[in-house]
Amino acid sequence: MRALRTQSWFVPITAGLIATAWIALFLWDQSPYGRYLDHGRWTELGFAAAICRVLPGGDVLLPGLLYAGGWLLMLVAMMLPTTLPLLQRFDRLAAARGDRIELMALLIAGYLLAWLGFGVAAHLLDAGLHAIVQRSDWLTSNAWVPGASVLAIAGLFQFSRLKYHCLDKCRTPLSFIIQHWRGVTPRLDAFSLGAHHGVYCVGCCWAIMLLMFVVGSANIAWMLVLGAVMGIEKNAAWGRKLSQPLGLVLIAGAALVVGGHLA
Repeated sequence: MRALRTQSWFVPITAGLIATAWIALFLWDQSPYGRYLDHGRWTELGFAAAICRVLPGGDVLLPGLLYAGGWLLMLVAMMLPTTLPLLQRFDRLAAARGDRIELMALLIAGYLLAWLGFGVAAHLLDAGLHAIVQRSDWLTSNAWVPGASVLAIAGLFQFSRLKYHCLDKCRTPLSFIIQHWRGVTPRLDAFSLGAHHGVYCVGCCWAIMLLMFVVGSANIAWMLVLGAVMGIEKNAAWGRKLSQPLGLVLIAGAALVVGGHLA
């Protein structure tokens, strides 16, 4: 009966959190401020430009805050569903505890923090790449090169040992909990469990997430597609078999981009 009561709050709250993130992303994208979700034109016009002119360091601080907010919404919408099996098993483990909601929140916070760290690194890499392109006449006239390179890198990574090592960790949530949960310091252990799982999830899916910078970070349709792909890889019985065919598709996509511009 207790497990049933736990299940009754876990499913709607988690589903509501994920649905809220998708709705917020859609409304943001459709609003006059949708450009702020797409990593560009933050300081050129609108309220962000006004704040950046007034606030010291605003041209760095405000875009960073806007990016972090958009990225966090993307993580909840795209990545939290892929880790539901871990959350469900941990919820059952903590069902008899009075602090289970707090522990679940700390686990999710640790998981999102790992992805937020990757997001910061990816954003800096993206900004650096744009700076290089602007300084290179050849890259400016061949703007397709970075996109083709990301496709090729993402495709090749699908065949790597690191990919499968991290994927196998993500596909065995019960073993992962047994390995990382001690319960001696529950709050710290829950946060650490989430962070460790997040690191392996980043190790498994970072290349696919980089594709968001190719197709556009505000593209809701691609968020759905890539989120579904990562969810299948991590959780479907046949998901592990999807990785290499997906790699071939990405490499073929890179080849088509190169061939289309060199022909």
